[in-house]
Amino acid sequence: MTIGDSFKRFRKERGLTQQQVANALKIQKSSYQRYEQEKVVPAATVIINLSKFFGVSTDYLLGLSDKPNVAAAM
Repeated sequence: MTIGDSFKRFRKERGLTQQQVANALKIQKSSYQRYEQEKVVPAATVIINLSKFFGVSTDYLLGLSDKPNVAAAM
């Protein structure tokens, strides 16, 4: 699963629109759309804010861990 797929999956699982997520992140909807479409790689701060918004670890959000609140081991 790609990062864009992950963002989209979390958003849809929670029944949110792209506009709602963009508003929560205080960014433009078009910016968030580009992340889902993988036209732009999100900055680390965006990934951190999304993980906080969705209530999961950044590793889980990025598909590096199968546990929602535990970072992947190195």
